Amino acid sequence: MRAIAASVIGYLVAYGFTAFGTLVLPFARSDRVVAASLLCFFVWCAAAMYAFAARSAWRACWVLTLWAAAMYGIAALFPEAAARP
Repeated sequence: MRAIAASVIGYLVAYGFTAFGTLVLPFARSDRVVAASLLCFFVWCAAAMYAFAARSAWRACWVLTLWAAAMYGIAALFPEAAARP
């Protein structure tokens, strides 16, 4: 279960961070996308480390899912930022 949390849910956390990072990073739009895409690999590694360091597998799953949903949810509130210029 921890391996699934690290790989699958960790990927969702990284995807949510990429969407969130393209909104909040203080660069030009194209630079925000590139920077968020590169930083998401570090976020994925951190999520994987948390999955194996959490007290239980259940806790690792729901905490990572909550983080992924929060970041992607905030990014989904601003669809005009995802539109092409």
